[in-house]
Amino acid sequence: MSYETLKGNRVDVRIWTPIAGVESQALEQLRNVASLPWVFHHVAVMPDVHYGKGCTVGSVIAMKGAVSPAAVGVDIGCGMAAVKTSLTEGRLDGSLAGIRHDFERTIPVGFNSHRNAHGVGDDARALFEEWPRLDARVQDKLGKALDQVGTLGGGNHFIELCRDMGGGIWLMLHSGSRNIGKTLAELHIHRARKLAHNAKLPDPDLAVYLAGTPEMAAYRRDLYWAQRYAAINRASMLRMLLRQLARRYPDATFAPPISCHHNYVSEETHFGEEAFVTRKGAISARAGEMGIIPGSMGTGSYIVRGLGNPDSFHSASHGAGRRMSRGAARRAFTVEDLVSQTAGVECRKDAGVLDEIPGAYKDISEVMAHQADLVEVVAHLKQLICVKG
Repeated sequence: MSYETLKGNRVDVRIWTPIAGVESQALEQLRNVASLPWVFHHVAVMPDVHYGKGCTVGSVIAMKGAVSPAAVGVDIGCGMAAVKTSLTEGRLDGSLAGIRHDFERTIPVGFNSHRNAHGVGDDARALFEEWPRLDARVQDKLGKALDQVGTLGGGNHFIELCRDMGGGIWLMLHSGSRNIGKTLAELHIHRARKLAHNAKLPDPDLAVYLAGTPEMAAYRRDLYWAQRYAAINRASMLRMLLRQLARRYPDATFAPPISCHHNYVSEETHFGEEAFVTRKGAISARAGEMGIIPGSMGTGSYIVRGLGNPDSFHSASHGAGRRMSRGAARRAFTVEDLVSQTAGVECRKDAGVLDEIPGAYKDISEVMAHQADLVEVVAHLKQLICVKG
């Protein structure tokens, strides 16, 4: 489908899913975004749209001369990475539990981290040379930020081994900028709210920084650093996990990784104008650009190629998108439901991950159908192993 239009007071909102299926809280958030004086041309909304803290998940917002930290989200640079291997499904027979153990032993999950900057490679060392320039209020977090390079985190972050429809094996993971990204995001969201030009906004969460101000310069410095940290975090995990696979399968080869942010800011040109583009729960999908759209831990995921649709600001969804909150999922489902819905997947099947049950997410096949004009499918993947935080 193409988009449906939600009329706004200043600009319209173009939504790549039936508006009737979008919760009222999310629609109210989107109307508030569309009323901001800095928003350019229209607001684009992906088919995984749902209500989010501060700003709607699945929103793509182009602003001229301004950027809203809440429109990025608190996990700056959160995103995906995937690598196609030369392995085939038959090579893994009887090994899934062992491979899962290898992964869990290699990558700290949840609140755990490495010790003594175990995951820090040359790319991270170069990044941390810039540490003294970051906001003074995070300077005491250097040790933690170093130790969390190469760690997964919790929530909906995951490591997966998947097969494509031809039986080929892929390694895929989802993670972001860990505690340092969250801390920087919250500092800047709070700081922006206090600025005078944000005093009369329809929602204080949508406070912006203005181009050319010291506050914007400080935000861009911290933001782009955190986005690089997130990408390096994923690259570090890939290196460690691929080493584990290579130990089990010494003849295995690995294709170049595909990597994409889905909570971030990019400075781009659209409709002939330069703008700050925030994607919160959306990926870049320029013509020919490779991307990753995951489903949930028991369904499937997609490797895609962008079609460069200008109406979406060259964007696509970042996943299936939640259809219910974590609390609602824990109330609605049981561990027995989780076992049933993750049948055939080597993963945790306990109350600690009940809020990540596939039933808490939208149908990924429907989400993909709604954005056929945004991306083309390169590979359809199905999980064999899923490691959750």
